[in-house]
Formats: sequence, structure tokens, C-alpha cells
Amino acid sequence: MKKQPVRDILLKKNMTTNQLMKELYDSGGFSSKKVADGVDILERMVQEKDCVKFLSFPACIISTGTRGVIKELVKRKLVDVIITTTGTLDHDLARVWKDYYHGSFMADDTKLHQQGINRLGNIFIPLECYGTILEKKLQPILGELYTMQQKWSTKDLIWEFGKRLEKEKNGKDSILYWAWKNKIPLFVPGIMDGAFGSQLWMYYQEHRNFTIDLFKDEQDLSDIVFEAKKTGALIIGGGISKHHVIWWNQFCNGLSHAVYLTTAVEYDGSLSGAQTREAISWGKIAEKADNVTIEGDATVLLPLMISALFERL
Repeated sequence: MKKQPVRDILLKKNMTTNQLMKELYDSGGFSSKKVADGVDILERMVQEKDCVKFLSFPACIISTGTRGVIKELVKRKLVDVIITTTGTLDHDLARVWKDYYHGSFMADDTKLHQQGINRLGNIFIPLECYGTILEKKLQPILGELYTMQQKWSTKDLIWEFGKRLEKEKNGKDSILYWAWKNKIPLFVPGIMDGAFGSQLWMYYQEHRNFTIDLFKDEQDLSDIVFEAKKTGALIIGGGISKHHVIWWNQFCNGLSHAVYLTTAVEYDGSLSGAQTREAISWGKIAEKADNVTIEGDATVLLPLMISALFERL
């Protein structure tokens, strides 16, 4: 065993995030070293020329300022494929037109309901900033898209919505805008599970030949995976977006680079809590892959990690 002494973290004036990562690594434990390892893996992944880079994340963090970190990854073209949930579309679009607000985990939820305020963790989302504004804005766009064609994959539909944000005041803050602008495919396999999906359903009530073509999404994903020489992924959280990434990557000999960032536990057998080592048993991550599972809140750790990554690049 190579002996590497544990070093005390030395905080200095004007320290960069990247310098902090070096201190975290040298400290030896516990999650701090994993965070530093994660940045190293991400750096190798983005610098590997022939590596197709996947990004997956849950919708909840898009209600927070962490949306800006995700947006920068997409804007700077550091990812090639995005897989997420419908709520990402909800929050990303709603925040183009309306504000969300600071709240409290300990708020009286009965009173909030009576006041027309939805609570997402410690974020307050008034009804007019979510469902109301989405219906007002999305239905006319769907009408416009319907005149173009009646069958849409989620990727193509999302690009069209992103395209229409170009002239919006806050449009360039949007993940969807930059996905369209940089032609980065964004897939939502569970498209009906959220406000965006409900707006699709509402439009369908009077346009019965309006169709979401999930097979087209899967065909596009298969083309990406089967043509890839290598793949890597930054996987934030769990659920369908995480599983869709690792499921498809078993068909190209598994991910060569994998960074999981999660708060879920492993002992209940959930996919969300499953560590990278479990995915190796399925062939979803390659046996010799660069990989780490980091336990922690993405709203804290992701900005630190991506800031350090940007400094290196």
C-alpha cells in the first residue's frame, strides 16, 4: 500500500476553488477527497477527445440558483447529451418569465396552500409563477408547432421551445435555450410527469392527432451510443434520468468515466442510492472506469466542483 500522509487543510487568502480541491484531496477524508476525485474525473472526461459526455440531473435543483451552473455547462459545450425530468422544463421555462422566491423548510404548508404558494424544499413558488404562466406561454407555442407537424420527439420539441426563447429578456439564462443554440440533445423520457406534460395533455384534448414520439428519442439515443467510441457521465441525483443514462450505456461497453452526486442511501436497494460499483455489475459502467460516488447536496457541491473544473479548463 502506498503511504500518503493525511494533511491538514490550509486555507489561504485569495485561494482559488481549484486550490481548495487540492487541499480537500490531501486531507484524506471523508467525502472531501471524493469531491476532489470527482473534479479530476470530470476534467479527464471533458478533455478526452472521442468521449461522448452525458449529463443527467433531477428537476428540483433547477428551481434554485444551481440552474446557473447547469446552464454554464451547456453554454460552454462541456456536455454532449442531457437526460432529465419534466420538472426541469417546468422550472427552466417558468423562471424565464417569473421569479421564484426564498422560503423556509419550516413554513406552515397549510397557510402556504391557502395563499396560493407551492413550496419546493425552501423555495416558494406562487401559482402565478408556475402553472398559470406556463399555461399562458406554452399553449400558443404548441399551437404554432402543431401547424409545422403533429408528431414530435421530446428532443425536437424541446429544441423548438429553446429556439423561441432567443428574444425573451431572460431567455439566455435558460438551459433549453443553450441546448437548442449549441444543438445539444435534451431528452425527457418521462415527459408526462410534470406541468409541461400536463400542457401537452391539455393541447391533445382538442388535437387528437398531436403525438409525442418516444421511439424517435430512443432511436436518437441508440444512434449516439452505438456510434460512440467512449462515453462518460456526470449523474446528479437519481430516478429515471440517472437510469436512462446508465441503461443506454451498457450497450457501448459501459461508461468509461462516471461521477455520481447523490443524497440517496444504498441500503434500500433503490436505483437513486445505488453506487457506481453496482452499475459495474450490470455492465453500465466499465470495469476499469474512472468512477466515484459522492454523497452530498448538489446545490452545495456542484458549484464548487464545476468552478474548479472551469479554472482548470
